[in-house]
Amino acid sequence: MHEDSELPPPTPATAATEAQAWLARYRPWQSVVESALWAIFFCGQAALNSVTVWLDIGRVGLHFAAWEPVVWEWSSNLVLLALVPAVIAFERRYPLSWATWRAHWPWHLLASVVFSVVHVLAMVGLRKLAYAAQGSFYDFGDWPLELLYEYLKDARSYVGILVIVALYRLLLLRLQGEASLLAAPDDGPPVEPIERPERFLVRTLGKEFLLPAAEVEWLQAWGNYVNLRVRGHDYPLRSTMAAVEARLDPARFVRVHRSYIMNLDYLQQIEPLDSGDARACMRDGGIVPVSRRYRDNLRKTVGRGRANSSFF
Repeated sequence: MHEDSELPPPTPATAATEAQAWLARYRPWQSVVESALWAIFFCGQAALNSVTVWLDIGRVGLHFAAWEPVVWEWSSNLVLLALVPAVIAFERRYPLSWATWRAHWPWHLLASVVFSVVHVLAMVGLRKLAYAAQGSFYDFGDWPLELLYEYLKDARSYVGILVIVALYRLLLLRLQGEASLLAAPDDGPPVEPIERPERFLVRTLGKEFLLPAAEVEWLQAWGNYVNLRVRGHDYPLRSTMAAVEARLDPARFVRVHRSYIMNLDYLQQIEPLDSGDARACMRDGGIVPVSRRYRDNLRKTVGRGRANSSFF
């Protein structure tokens, strides 16, 4: 990246792309769209598989009622659809990245077994209800053998869900931009302190711009990333909270929660809660939680930095 000495470094506002604008419009609808896409995927899979099974039954000459393949496929895929939120939540708790996969893959192996057992039990229950409604009886077969057979399929479904989620998150990262700490140049001295950077480098869809650290309103831990909140946008930084905190100005940035660091320049007021915790109201209307563990330190820091502190 080359900087023009006659022009100031671009800011997030001037470097915003059409993709970022589209992402901002998409965010309010994100949960609805995501749910709809998962529903379309599994319902479409159930419909197509039903047709395929119908054709296979007719080709082989097996004797099954026309409604039976529909019950088989829809019971399975509806349960898989219901399990998607649980898989996503578990992956957030035990993320799979280059830095964590060795420690977390055994947990996901265990989760895939639980995923399969729950899927089979719920699926068989739905099928028995459907068969009973038709005046018939559903026989799952030899349970140990069938459970093993179903697990081999369910393990692929579990991995497939994780792959889809990873690709989707990668797309969002490309659209919103990913931040990184400035590194020392290959030749010559750095233009600013590397141990305590004044700016972050943000890459989005092949473009780069510098993000002043002073404009970061707060930071939030999110899996393998730390989200930098700037003017309504979140720029993920692949790092830990402890590593980022060590490189921020302690007079400006204060740890207020296990998962949050706050920029005091953007603090509007702090509201104590009956639980002993508090919440920080930021200038843009955002709310940052303040835990009891960090509340006293925040009070001291605010008191030192402001002659007349009325936040508490």
